Amino acid sequence: MPCPIETRAVRRDSQNMLIAFNKPFGVLSQFTDKGTEGSPRQTLSDFIDLPGVYPAGRLDRDSEGLLLLTDDGRLQSRIADPRHKTEKTYLAQVEGLPKPDALEAFRKGLDLKDGRTRPAKVKQVEAPEGLWERDPPVRYRKTVPDCWLEVGLREGKNRQVRRMTAAIGHPTLRLIRIRIGDWSLDDLAPGTWQEVAR
Repeated sequence: MPCPIETRAVRRDSQNMLIAFNKPFGVLSQFTDKGTEGSPRQTLSDFIDLPGVYPAGRLDRDSEGLLLLTDDGRLQSRIADPRHKTEKTYLAQVEGLPKPDALEAFRKGLDLKDGRTRPAKVKQVEAPEGLWERDPPVRYRKTVPDCWLEVGLREGKNRQVRRMTAAIGHPTLRLIRIRIGDWSLDDLAPGTWQEVAR
């Protein structure tokens, strides 16, 4: 069931708009579903009713967290274009407990099918406090521990965090983007949005 569209008073004047949205799991980072016919998938239009705003970058359907949207084409390009090297920070729940040498390889760059990744930031962190439940829940294996990694990237290869954690032998179970450049998710609830300073 789609969540009710978040309604916020938005002042429309000569200033362009930038909004932060906490994208839930299973929602497409677009306003229409151009996929196969059948069960419609949730899109941004189930949560955001603002004309003229478009995502500044993408977030996979099975990832959660911060998505920025704007009606300013230049700002959209500055945020989304890898040439501008805007850092994006993620919390990744991974299977297993990575060893220091695996994390060091992650930092230096890994060889993926589409080329070598740039150096990245990664560190093991405590499980986030007050994290919302995911629907559906993450699949747990009683015999395999898991942990959380904080990952910072300045490039945007397709499904990069997931492919990098898999490359060091620790598949991603859950992925949440918490920051894009100077903008952070903070305490924004899943499925809600708010206007933020540009």
